[in-house]
Amino acid sequence: MKHTIIICLSLLAFIGCKKDNKEPPSSTITGQIVYQKQPLSVRSGGVELELWQNGYQLTTKIPVYVKDDGSFSAKVFDGNYKLTLLQNNGPWVSSTDSIDIKVNGSAQVDVNVIPYFMVSGVSYQKNGNTITATINIQEVNTDRSLEAVRLYIGQTVLTDQNFNLVNVSKSGAEIADINEPVVLTADIPAALVAKGYSFVRVGIKTQGVAEMIYSLPEELR
Repeated sequence: MKHTIIICLSLLAFIGCKKDNKEPPSSTITGQIVYQKQPLSVRSGGVELELWQNGYQLTTKIPVYVKDDGSFSAKVFDGNYKLTLLQNNGPWVSSTDSIDIKVNGSAQVDVNVIPYFMVSGVSYQKNGNTITATINIQEVNTDRSLEAVRLYIGQTVLTDQNFNLVNVSKSGAEIADINEPVVLTADIPAALVAKGYSFVRVGIKTQGVAEMIYSLPEELR
């Protein structure tokens, strides 16, 4: 009986080791969130895509998080996948469309969306310890109204609505003509004045949408 127990435990240990030693996925899916072939900038880790693969018994969801420049990547096994938007997550019109992806080593895909608004252009001017941003806004979809335009100042490239040292905003009600440039001015925090540099970024908030569309972060010295 004792020998039987030892043999069983040895078999279990062997099976467990074989399972643990399974090779991790080595193929890669890469891509960008785009509108008319232009990548859209968002809050890093704030926007999620859903990657689905039909398994033998279950359908498994793989969350894919979008970086601040609109790019994303995921390590997967070779096979067939479907990529979808996480509903009511990004600063664009929700869609239930899916993209079929066949992976054999690697695959590249663009996810086309329709944003409500875009930062069509932004310029910064530093005068002493003050930064002024001049922002041009493009309205793409009229289903929702503009809630606010914000200027963020932070100490790293990950400056956004959650990570900033100071921010100023102008509400949509204060913007008489969306086709005219919006000007925002903010004082640089003392901590960043001492360091001699800061990161700046503009965000556009759509009414009723949690995530914002952004400009790419820029470093000012």
